[in-house]
Amino acid sequence: MKKCFITNFIICGLVGWCFECFFTGLGAIKHNDRKLLCKTSIWMFPIYGLAAFICPIHNIINNKNTLVRGFIYTLCIFTTEFITGELLKKYNACPWDYKKAKYNVDGVIRLDYAPVWFLVGLLYERVVSKNS
Repeated sequence: MKKCFITNFIICGLVGWCFECFFTGLGAIKHNDRKLLCKTSIWMFPIYGLAAFICPIHNIINNKNTLVRGFIYTLCIFTTEFITGELLKKYNACPWDYKKAKYNVDGVIRLDYAPVWFLVGLLYERVVSKNS
């Protein structure tokens, strides 16, 4: 089980990092940046890696429908994002700042990202269930 968690942690960290690079690179389009440079932080790898905890959660809720599972994963992701964001803010190391977003919580969560986290949670479910 421990080896499975470590493998899932690494895979989830890499998947999250790749998605972040892809989407922040695409975000450069609105600044007319043809290089499409992405932006991320080393801190994001372990934060995304924490999605490995979806595996034991999935084992408990796997008989629930997709909407329930996605909602639970969204809550887990928001909780993780809030805790890690608040912790990193204490050390002036938080790589994201959502204070300017309309639906932010303390600058570390964007509630309008809920549909994205819903889909990401279901994606991570598929990723980690292949290694369980």
